[in-house]
Amino acid sequence: MRRPLKQLHKNEENLFEELPDDVVVFILTKLSSSASSSSHFLNILSTCKRFKQLGLHPLVLSKTGSKVLFVHPKKWCDSSHRFLKRCVDAGSVEAFYTLGMIRFYCLQNRKSGLSLIAKAAMMMHAPALYSLAVIQFNGSGGSKHDKDLRAGAALSARASSLGHIDALREFGHCLQDGYGVKQNVTEGRRLLVQANIRELLLVLRAVVAESPSRAGFCQEALRSLKNLAVPLINTSNNDENGYNVTVPEVHPVNWFLRQWFESGRGTLEEGLRLCSHMGCGRVEMRPHEFRRCSVCGTVNYCSRGCQSLDWKLRHKMECSPLEGWLEENNGGGDDGLLVGGGGGNDNNGNDVAV
Repeated sequence: MRRPLKQLHKNEENLFEELPDDVVVFILTKLSSSASSSSHFLNILSTCKRFKQLGLHPLVLSKTGSKVLFVHPKKWCDSSHRFLKRCVDAGSVEAFYTLGMIRFYCLQNRKSGLSLIAKAAMMMHAPALYSLAVIQFNGSGGSKHDKDLRAGAALSARASSLGHIDALREFGHCLQDGYGVKQNVTEGRRLLVQANIRELLLVLRAVVAESPSRAGFCQEALRSLKNLAVPLINTSNNDENGYNVTVPEVHPVNWFLRQWFESGRGTLEEGLRLCSHMGCGRVEMRPHEFRRCSVCGTVNYCSRGCQSLDWKLRHKMECSPLEGWLEENNGGGDDGLLVGGGGGNDNNGNDVAV
């Protein structure tokens, strides 16, 4: 005789309740680190009382990923802040970095924000290391006399060793220009070439994933790049193409910063500007803190990494001389730093002149 449906549900429920807490915590830990959004994670926790209780276990919160921590600026509230602090208390490196960036740039709590970013950097979090480098290069939160070029170059070097492409390009320019380090043009250009090869690898991998019909062409290009024997591109036996490079995404906190100010939640004081690269979100903390394009003067960037990406994505087609802007802005501002608009001689399209 067929078992009643009601009894079947009861037995299944008992099996779930008999699972050890350690097993449930392990599953939720994997979920918190890989969920595609905060709503995805919270919807799972709301399915039953046990998930809700164990979902706030310190081990689960310590592995929380950047996408789970993201909240739209329009929905930012005290409970969002408390959840981030709870993840910080649990030891989540992503929470250290996310809350640090929000406090530093959005909530104007510079000391606390910088401390949290520094803690994430000490855990070898590459975006945190690079963000600290940008802060040191610009003297963000202080005056132009608070810049520490040597510290910025050292942090860029550490982040680049962890695979951060923008940091690799930044450090390459530092070596090429003697900016915070002893000038070494040959080594600087070598790092800039490596950064471009890494970006090309990522593009090819993305094309293969989205258009399998182009796989043959991309595989041939990948083999050609492999023959270049670039030492900073690590190989892995687990990857079918011999590379462990993954397609980078804009960090969710960078979207938060930009949307915070563009949505009106945060207001910019007169004379302060956002970085012109759409995937950045950093904002000036004093007038003329960021570098401006030396050709048109209409865009400004917090770093060479942002300048390079924006040049390739957008500004290369828009940049044109604008007469009189240098006189109007006192030659580029009190920092006197300009970003080249194009046509540089470093053979890689990243024409930044400092």
